[in-house]
Amino acid sequence: ASGHYVQALDCNMGTYIGEAFKVPYVLRTFMPLDKEDRTAPRCRYLGFREFIYTKREGTVGKCHAAAEWTFGTIYQRFLSGIGMRMHYGHPDFLDGFWARNRGGMSKSSPIVNLSEDIFAGFNVRMREEASPHIDALEFEKGREASFNAASNFFSKISGGSVAMLRSRDNHLLCERIGVLHSLSFYFASVAFYTSNLIVDLSIYLYVIVFILFSLTGLSLSQLAALGSTFGTEWIFSMGLLTLVPQICESVLEHGAVKGCKEVFSGAFAATCFYIFQNKNIASSMKEGTKTGVARYFFTGRPPANQHQTWKDVYVMYWKSHFRPAFTLMFGYTIYACLARQSGDDSRLSMLLVIVSALAWVLTPMLFSPLPRWPLIRQDLRDFSAFIVSGAGASESEVLEVSERGRRGTVRSLYECGLAEELRTWTEASVLPLVLCAALKAIVAVFVAAVLPAEVLDFMAVYLVALSLSWVAVLLYFVAGLNNSVLVLSFLVWPCTMPFAHHIIGDRFSNPSFSSRLPELLISFTVFFYCLGVAKEFVLILCRALHSARAVRHLS
Repeated sequence: ASGHYVQALDCNMGTYIGEAFKVPYVLRTFMPLDKEDRTAPRCRYLGFREFIYTKREGTVGKCHAAAEWTFGTIYQRFLSGIGMRMHYGHPDFLDGFWARNRGGMSKSSPIVNLSEDIFAGFNVRMREEASPHIDALEFEKGREASFNAASNFFSKISGGSVAMLRSRDNHLLCERIGVLHSLSFYFASVAFYTSNLIVDLSIYLYVIVFILFSLTGLSLSQLAALGSTFGTEWIFSMGLLTLVPQICESVLEHGAVKGCKEVFSGAFAATCFYIFQNKNIASSMKEGTKTGVARYFFTGRPPANQHQTWKDVYVMYWKSHFRPAFTLMFGYTIYACLARQSGDDSRLSMLLVIVSALAWVLTPMLFSPLPRWPLIRQDLRDFSAFIVSGAGASESEVLEVSERGRRGTVRSLYECGLAEELRTWTEASVLPLVLCAALKAIVAVFVAAVLPAEVLDFMAVYLVALSLSWVAVLLYFVAGLNNSVLVLSFLVWPCTMPFAHHIIGDRFSNPSFSSRLPELLISFTVFFYCLGVAKEFVLILCRALHSARAVRHLS
């Protein structure tokens, strides 16, 4: 581009004519009129305020606009005041001559530089240049206003942060960055998304720790006597403290009444939205770490009133939200049963755990527009057809299933699961898969060594149920992919329980079934965990054999 200064505007940005008249005066920040040395501008990038006009487009637009305004205006203004701001993206102005002589305004590659804007900020910081922020100018900016598009946006930037860890820029910057610049680097780089991942993992660890406390016979009263904070319910979290700067800034911008109304009127919706999106960020981080691939998600920015069907919601979130939510609630159920069995009346209710699990499942429905009964009935019919459909079960459709999985246009529940397995075990690098499977195997050995034998004895019941389930699956293929036969593979599991005493004797229900329920649930969890580990090693072996065969054909 020609000219002294460059500005990059996406198609979701705009401005008012009154703001456009300010641009020549704002550009004097680079080179004031009274500055004699015209070869050294005072800064290389210049940021300014943003008005997120999509906050008028529904609840999702308002929540997303609040996040963008907090990061793009409040946070950038604060860092500029202490001289620690990094350029983070559009629509900043930049010194055109400086950018043209340094390979462009940012870097872009499909693997490492997926979040290409951030590398311009890295370049500015490593060259000890300035990147201030001013409040005299404000441009319009649009963000995603539909729920699925907003989720894709968060998945894209969090997955790109994993790829950032492998970049040379990140390595060099971390070697020489100061304490104050670490404040900017924290939110402008991978640390913010890593903290979301750590918080997500701590939820599972929190439940597991209390299960272990119950197995060892430690009650809440004993924990409280030891002076441990585990003996009290955790209600307030650090996330609530992030409301304070937003309230203060909103009061300064709009006044006390309107500012408090803006923040507190959407507190419930924002809580549900960001609990869900924090899980979305953590899931994308784990996926990127495991596969080593930073995936680009096309958001499309559809209109806010575009309806999201139950099928679309399930296809997008079954792996990242629904399965973890049921896993978490299953762990909480085990803890509740153990606490009840031990007679501990002071069992923790774990409100934050329950709220998180419910938010992961229900939030897409709460934010779905047009919740009318005719549309809900139509969604129910479509989702039922999606579950029982046999599309994608033929061997000749494997390539088509894989392609449909990449586009997110799967036709059945079977096709949805198969496409995900094909993507994971054919596209991901072998080394992360092997390391992940080895770690899970170590955990399985540790659990088997720690758990009492009377708990592991129940796994024989599930082994018999699994054998009968495989017979039902075989009948499913023999009967020409008849879904009514496939249902038998699920009904076998509860039908096996009344005959469990023939497998392990009277211990199954002696002295009562309720007293054995915790052991039943724990053994059920361990059995399926070990089954998943065995599946991963089988698939790794299959991939190794396939790779060896391909090498032999090439040679």
